[in-house]
Amino acid sequence: MDDLERIGESLQRGDHHAVAELTAAAIAAGVPAIEILERGLLAGMDVVGRRFGAHEIFLPEVLLAARAMKAGMDLVKPRLVSGAAPSRGTVVLGTVKGDVHDIGKNLVGIMLEGAGYEVVDLGTGVAADAFVETAIAREASVIGLSALLTTTMGGMREVVDRLRERDPERRIKVIVGGAPLTQAFADSIGADGYSWDAAGAVELVRRLLEAA
Repeated sequence: MDDLERIGESLQRGDHHAVAELTAAAIAAGVPAIEILERGLLAGMDVVGRRFGAHEIFLPEVLLAARAMKAGMDLVKPRLVSGAAPSRGTVVLGTVKGDVHDIGKNLVGIMLEGAGYEVVDLGTGVAADAFVETAIAREASVIGLSALLTTTMGGMREVVDRLRERDPERRIKVIVGGAPLTQAFADSIGADGYSWDAAGAVELVRRLLEAA
């Protein structure tokens, strides 16, 4: 196992101290930051995502891995040459207007960042126009909508409708998730995809962007 593989393995264990130490050592040894990112940090988080999706690990382990990821990223980010990091796309996340639940949304954000995407988290109770304006301004590839209350699900349709007015070519994709949602509901409002969990959401974003 080389040093970059050790970074990924330590990240999977959620050992943020080891990740920071190994990342610092790799930097000191002259390993390119982009290589540390791709072969160490992102590779490790990819494994975490797959294991979470397979129910081999659970939320506490994911949160520890995310903390370890941040420990490494804090060291690597300043050394990444602009444009050298893999640009996997920007995702705008938020819980729709009228809904304040955010645990699922936050986990999706963690998993997306760990997979190398830039995440713009608008928080909870987000109006349709805020999703659309932010996505356009940040040149986002995907909008991710979350809802836990059935009474707020209609807000997702409003986001899709507003976005299609501004982006008729559907360059910006919309995915939805939340306990009361189904694939049938996603189809009915014209969303581009649905996922029932965070790991699935990351894979859905990956598929949508590869197909674009």
